[in-house]
Amino acid sequence: MNTIFVKDIKDYLGQEIHLRGWVRNVRKSGKLMFIIFRDGTGTIQTVVYKPGIGEEKFELSKTLTIESSVEIWGTPKEHPNKPGVYELDVTDLKPVCISPEYPISKKEHGPDFLLSNRHLWIRAPKQWANLKVRHTVYHSISEYLNNNSFTRFDSPILTPNPCEGSTTLFEVEYFDQGSAYLSQSGQLYLEPAIMTLGRVYDFGPVFRAEKSKTRKHLTEFWMMDAEAAFVEHQENMQIQEGLIRYVIRTVLEKCSNELEILERDVEQLKKADAPFKVMTHYEAIELLRSKGCEIEHGEDFGANEEALLTEGSDVALFIEKWPKKIKAFYMKQDPENPDLVLGSDLIAPEGFGEIIGGSQREDDYDVLLARMEEEKLDIQTYEWYLDMRKYGSVPHSGFGIGLERLVQWMTGTKHIREVIPFPRMIYRIYP
Repeated sequence: MNTIFVKDIKDYLGQEIHLRGWVRNVRKSGKLMFIIFRDGTGTIQTVVYKPGIGEEKFELSKTLTIESSVEIWGTPKEHPNKPGVYELDVTDLKPVCISPEYPISKKEHGPDFLLSNRHLWIRAPKQWANLKVRHTVYHSISEYLNNNSFTRFDSPILTPNPCEGSTTLFEVEYFDQGSAYLSQSGQLYLEPAIMTLGRVYDFGPVFRAEKSKTRKHLTEFWMMDAEAAFVEHQENMQIQEGLIRYVIRTVLEKCSNELEILERDVEQLKKADAPFKVMTHYEAIELLRSKGCEIEHGEDFGANEEALLTEGSDVALFIEKWPKKIKAFYMKQDPENPDLVLGSDLIAPEGFGEIIGGSQREDDYDVLLARMEEEKLDIQTYEWYLDMRKYGSVPHSGFGIGLERLVQWMTGTKHIREVIPFPRMIYRIYP
């Protein structure tokens, strides 16, 4: 007899099989018991018929409660009224652990309760679906980069200096060497790697001590950073667009069941797989002002402005050529206007906001040094980073993708806390 996963049930129709998992729900009707069973790969209705399984086993099945763990034997078949849906006629079962009354019921629970019980809440269908889509997004990003000559390169999490500014750093004592910081981004460490590997990326947790309570912010989240030698600004955006459109196609192909559970409008996702729009920061400000937004040239965008910029658009939007004064020191100046940098942010449609930040990096030693001095950075701590511009400097570009924000868009999930297993926010670190 084969021990299988629910996802493979269609390959074993009419054969006796063995499943191991948990009870999602139970319904009793006379001589019948309907057990909704899940095993992590999928969910199936199992049917326990008293004359078929015997009185002793039938009584045993009645002891099963929500979220009890159980082993089940039976024969799968296609549902008589639902093509493509399968159920299991149970021939035997064995409880593994009978659960007491489950704390999370069908009644309405507040977000604080659900976050405090996150270790249990992740079993819920929509949470399961979010995490499955997250898995697919993670692997599709890696797959696209691997297929486009990028090599995985693991950047350190403990760093001696900031990447994105010192105001949002988590500081820790590092033995007798003073302070170290939890990484905000692996970018600075990826840049040296391109000199040996050409194109590189990392993928892992990063940390921002940002006191923000919005539905788009976490203090710990996952970031993919990529850097590529001999890639300039326009090609950098082309790589980003190719990657995101690949992710969209992969999620649509592999996660149809999950998207249905999440009630995601898949037609909107299909429309998003089309050429992205591009406008300059100046043009974006003009557009916002035409829509009645009180914003001045040279200012950054908030969530409301990002939503306005993509209002009525099915596809993502690149905002390029930003004012130098509001962007990071490492971004390359626009040769046509030294007050601008060759940076871009990618704004997702449907109000999901920024999902990528990228730029061409400054490759001229003297220009970068002057910018760092202008920003009053401690040059000595960045000496290793400046070495990049001494020994074989080349034009190069990179970008970073926030995994959770991309998963939010793919799934249509409004709050970022739902798309990471255990969210860390300024008011929560439990469980």
